[in-house]
Amino acid sequence: MADQPKPLMPHATATWLVDNTGLAFEQIAQFCGLHILEVQAMADDLASSKYTGRDPVHAGELTQEEIERGQADAGYALKMQRAPVEVTRTKGPRYTPVSKRQDKPDGIAWILRNHPEISDAQISKLIGTTRNTIGAIRERSHWNIQNIQPKDPVTLGLCSQRELDAVVAKAAKSIVTEEDTSEPAIAVPGSSDREKLIEELRAERDTNQKAAAEAAQEAEAAAWLENKRAGEAAGENQS
Repeated sequence: MADQPKPLMPHATATWLVDNTGLAFEQIAQFCGLHILEVQAMADDLASSKYTGRDPVHAGELTQEEIERGQADAGYALKMQRAPVEVTRTKGPRYTPVSKRQDKPDGIAWILRNHPEISDAQISKLIGTTRNTIGAIRERSHWNIQNIQPKDPVTLGLCSQRELDAVVAKAAKSIVTEEDTSEPAIAVPGSSDREKLIEELRAERDTNQKAAAEAAQEAEAAAWLENKRAGEAAGENQS
């Protein structure tokens, strides 16, 4: 089932399945391509981002019969009824709803801080902005710089996680290619500092992700212990 396509909106689909079915968290996580702790956090209302549920039955990705089959057997792996149609975009600048345009500077600032390896051209295409705006934010000469707060562009709805990951991977690959083809005897001023900054930012991101995962595990363990104690207390009262 590893090669099975995932729902078009995995987090929203998982939210709907948690709220509207009796499927096991592992089944939902496997079907949506998520980590089981993410699904657990949704169920416990501890997820950092709140998603509006998306009905996979209405979308044609699951059938009610398939859901019932999964509810009857916790070890059953759900099978997708119909793979989602990939949304493609024609060439040209990315369209951003008016309500989201004011968030662009925050998203740009987040990318500049967390992924300095991404070029201005890539940021411009990903967010749908101009290089002048990117340069102004980098140099802190933007007219609204005092109010700009770095925020994840995925959370802001400016791009998808898949698009961001693809750009990050492409930028990292470009850096490796440049290093392989460069003359080892010639040192580029400031290159070592840039590489050091990139490594520090990546290490910080990995640490934050690890801390979030550990927190979710602790919450899950605490909930299990609380349920166990409640069960033991109920047994003592009966006796």
